[in-house]
Amino acid sequence: MQRIRLRYTKRGRLRFTSHRDFQRAFERALRRAEVPMAYSAGFTPHPKVSYANAAPTGTGSEAEFLEIALVEVCDPDKLRDLLDESLPVGLDIIDAVEVRTSGLADRLTASVWELRLDLVEPRVAEEAVAAFLAAESVEVERRTKNGLRTFDARGAVAALEAVPETGTEGARSRPDRPGDGPCAILRLVVRHVTPAVRPDDVLSGLRAVADLAPPVPAAVTRLAQGLFDEESGTVTDPLAPDREAARPAPPKAAGPAAAKAPEGAGTA
Repeated sequence: MQRIRLRYTKRGRLRFTSHRDFQRAFERALRRAEVPMAYSAGFTPHPKVSYANAAPTGTGSEAEFLEIALVEVCDPDKLRDLLDESLPVGLDIIDAVEVRTSGLADRLTASVWELRLDLVEPRVAEEAVAAFLAAESVEVERRTKNGLRTFDARGAVAALEAVPETGTEGARSRPDRPGDGPCAILRLVVRHVTPAVRPDDVLSGLRAVADLAPPVPAAVTRLAQGLFDEESGTVTDPLAPDREAARPAPPKAAGPAAAKAPEGAGTA
């Protein structure tokens, strides 16, 4: 049985796609592309697909991950192209690697988010970021199925900064931008902890410490997720270990036993 890990996106209007909606769309794509899927046992067999840490509904993403099991060996690049053609534009398969290492979920320890705050002056956002980072803890509330819960949003934040709008990932396409007013862009690195701290929790924290309240909902996009490197403060590609394991080992240097025999050796 072959296993393939895929990276996919949620762009444009499809950021409002729920995780369940994506599951249905992806299973239809598997059937249309005639992927030789492995199925579970039991009375209601279903394709063996494992999803990892899906982004909340309403947020865009450039870095969602899943894993599929196949009963036939397939080329990952061809499989990526077939599935990408079978999914709607916005749900795009952008990477595929054969599974050669374990523990993908263990390598998803942090996410990089971009928060676009339309109609917010960059200077105001910078001041709010400074106040948030200066606080030892920032308590926020979130309503869950068990009621209202209070937790610290500051501890999970590894980095938060205001960045120029030009050249950011979120500036690629802005068809839904409300006019030509000011726009503040925040770059956020948040660790995956329990309870999970989401970008909207950080926005609630900015409102609590600095009264930052964007007049329109923030546009949130996950730019990356993977293993957080404490030394560099970066989030690494979780598929990199599989690529490295797939590379052929370098040829060994010739030892003394492989040295060229002297001329005339072995002749009568």
